[in-house]
Amino acid sequence: MTSVSPKSRAFKKRPRAQSLPDHVLKHVILKMHLHNNDLLRSPPTTPLSEPDLSSSFRALSLDDPTRPDSTSLLSDELLLLILSKLPESQCLPNSLVCRRWLYLNGRLVRRLKVLDWGFLDSGRVFARFPNLAEVDIVHACIRSPRSSGIIVTRKGLSVHLDSLFSSEGFIEEMDVLKQSVVDDGLRMVANSYRHLRRVAVIGAGVDGLLSVAEECEMLQELELHCCGDMALRGVSGFRNLQIVKLIGCVDGFYSAQITDIGLTILAQGCRRLVKLELFGCEGSYDGIKAIGQCCQMLEELSLSDHRMDGGWLAALQFCGNLKTLRLESCRGIDSSPGPDEYLGSCGTIEELHLLRCQVRDKDGLRALFSVCEGVKELVLRDCWGLVDEVFGFANICRRVKLITLEGCSLLTTGGLESVLLHWKELQALRVVSCNNISDSDITPALATLFSVLKVLTWRPNSRSLLSSSLAGTGVGMKGGRFFKRLKS
Repeated sequence: MTSVSPKSRAFKKRPRAQSLPDHVLKHVILKMHLHNNDLLRSPPTTPLSEPDLSSSFRALSLDDPTRPDSTSLLSDELLLLILSKLPESQCLPNSLVCRRWLYLNGRLVRRLKVLDWGFLDSGRVFARFPNLAEVDIVHACIRSPRSSGIIVTRKGLSVHLDSLFSSEGFIEEMDVLKQSVVDDGLRMVANSYRHLRRVAVIGAGVDGLLSVAEECEMLQELELHCCGDMALRGVSGFRNLQIVKLIGCVDGFYSAQITDIGLTILAQGCRRLVKLELFGCEGSYDGIKAIGQCCQMLEELSLSDHRMDGGWLAALQFCGNLKTLRLESCRGIDSSPGPDEYLGSCGTIEELHLLRCQVRDKDGLRALFSVCEGVKELVLRDCWGLVDEVFGFANICRRVKLITLEGCSLLTTGGLESVLLHWKELQALRVVSCNNISDSDITPALATLFSVLKVLTWRPNSRSLLSSSLAGTGVGMKGGRFFKRLKS
């Protein structure tokens, strides 16, 4: 038998007790003091020992079933009104109070992105959230390992991946639920949420879309992923549809063809369309013309990574109410715009946005500015190939009042000046992260123009911004002297 020295016994670690919250600990200490006072006042009948705190802990139970719930006196309508006034960030903590609050908070939720198809197929989503107005089931229709730490995101679609990679892309055909299964889920959604305003789905068929159109007459926004031309026949049943987003082909994820046939079907079925977004869609002059002639209320048109045939720009002249044209992540503008006399113009366009587009094709960009010659707001952000000569085509647009240049590293101060001085109605200028534009190249004429602008944001490059902020501080001077000594 081994003996333990008193010194080793003194340094023996004791198991750490679980800590209690501060307010609970204060109550425990108060109970201990009261218990000790009672023992001192009454004569002991037994030898004094350590007080038994188990009763005190039982009395301080955090979830006392006998304690009355003060909120039970409030009706569901009044409690719903109170919960609706709280910030959205407190919705989740409030739902953990009790089952009643969980149910009431579920009635306040209007938007939901379903990640698990079983949650929808079992019907639990309808009992948990009975008043949804916006439903997104795109992620639920894709089988992916949720426990994986690898996530790939493309155009708002995030997919969990495992260590295996297929040559077909991040999403294989068998990873997406069958069309019949997706249509059944859409029927369940339509039967439960008749006041639905927005739906996002992938791989839907005609039957599923028609069921939503029959039950949800107030639907205004529809987002379709990986759908072909024939699936768009189901869109014809929507009477009040105003916003449509079609995602046909996404590199590395899925590929679906949306051609002039699908665009014509969409145009004939959705005549009240106000906003149209086309991502990875094919088409040509005929498809855009059909949209312009049928959707006379169209105000905003967005093309992302388009596969349009040459000559599609000439069809914009049929969009008689178009206000905003947005091109994003396009590898080219128009490969064959044709002669100027056939281009025409869309005089109603007020905003033109070019985001992360390749503008090396001079003819395509010149044709775009010619069609949008009446534009008032011009945004060029992270466009590749925007040299002075290409930017000079913007002189065609004489009514520009606001221009934003961001991430255009090839544009110089001289190229910027040659265009700005021709815009007599210019009121606002924003230049950010354009490294070839410097303060030292500003001419007196350009400085005079800056003085009369209503809004001016001038941060052409981080180098000039850093040097101006460090002027007079002496930062960086010692390093320069050090390197001069090394050279000598």
